[in-house]
Amino acid sequence: MIDIEDQLTLDERSSIDFILTLRKRWSDTVYPALAEEYAATGPAAGTVEAATGRLRELSLYPWYSHLERVQQKMLWKTVGEAVVNRAEELRGQLDDIQGAPRGRLELDPGVELPGWYTDYDIHIQPGGFDSDDLSAYVYELGARIVMLRDNDGYKFHRLFTETALPEVPGATRVLDIGCGFGKSTRPLTARYPGAEVIGIDFAAPGLRLAHAEAEADGAAITYRQGDGRATGVEDASCDIVTGTMVLHEMPAEAVRETVVEAARLLKPGGTMSFLEFNPTGDPFRDATIHEHAERNNEPFFRDLFATDLVGICARAGLTGAHWTPFDERRAGRSPEGWGERREWHFPWAVLTATKPEN
Repeated sequence: MIDIEDQLTLDERSSIDFILTLRKRWSDTVYPALAEEYAATGPAAGTVEAATGRLRELSLYPWYSHLERVQQKMLWKTVGEAVVNRAEELRGQLDDIQGAPRGRLELDPGVELPGWYTDYDIHIQPGGFDSDDLSAYVYELGARIVMLRDNDGYKFHRLFTETALPEVPGATRVLDIGCGFGKSTRPLTARYPGAEVIGIDFAAPGLRLAHAEAEADGAAITYRQGDGRATGVEDASCDIVTGTMVLHEMPAEAVRETVVEAARLLKPGGTMSFLEFNPTGDPFRDATIHEHAERNNEPFFRDLFATDLVGICARAGLTGAHWTPFDERRAGRSPEGWGERREWHFPWAVLTATKPEN
């Protein structure tokens, strides 16, 4: 498989490096300065709403907010042009599977995409993730910069599978909801080598890229186009149901339906685990998360933060539901919390629950 970065021209690489550096300085320099200005205005606000009001009055805030949105637009323009410049070759390799396939690609042209999925260019990516085969390549390359090059080799997802998912030596089936271009699914094959691994997503372009890359890696994965709220997979057939960075892109009712579907799929004793975001409890930092979501065309962040997912798990028949902070830098699942961090960062957390044995 072609890695676009191996083919970048000097100008393309320089543009990407500029955007990456701008994003890092926004996080580790501009954000701390904003936090210091906020702290100087008086005692900490008691609510996210109050913190948001004060945040928007700060002199540095227009620069902070402008830089965040503009760098994201610059990102998609730059990586989009790099992909389009190699369009013919990139499209061709999606169908050029060498040898006998180890996994399967099951596309469904009749799958119904809900309005909440199609109505927004999530992450401000023009055309979204499902519009064209090239959109999957654009998202894959862009995501490396969004994660500040700290998720190269899918480090976040490997940390998640290694630190947040249980050891199940006899696992026979693992299902990944909202698998995208497969970044979250492939690490599951190493964690559960004897299991059938299934990735489900709405977007055919992402699934086509995921399948081609899995085959190139020799990973036997079934990628299926479908709805994570109604997968069509048999009742009580999965040892693990998981998903990463997907619930925050759904409205509250869809989140509930996804959890209910996960509960249906789990075997007795099976585990549901989602890598997501959770409020930190610091009104100022949580206000910047809300503001980030709005500038990044992610309208359902607030729905996720306001949803009682622990209660939803209980009503779906799952037990022991809880959130655990997740440190994406090195530790993964971190029961002791996020720790002190000056830079802006996503409040990663893992939602875990189990299906009772009886």
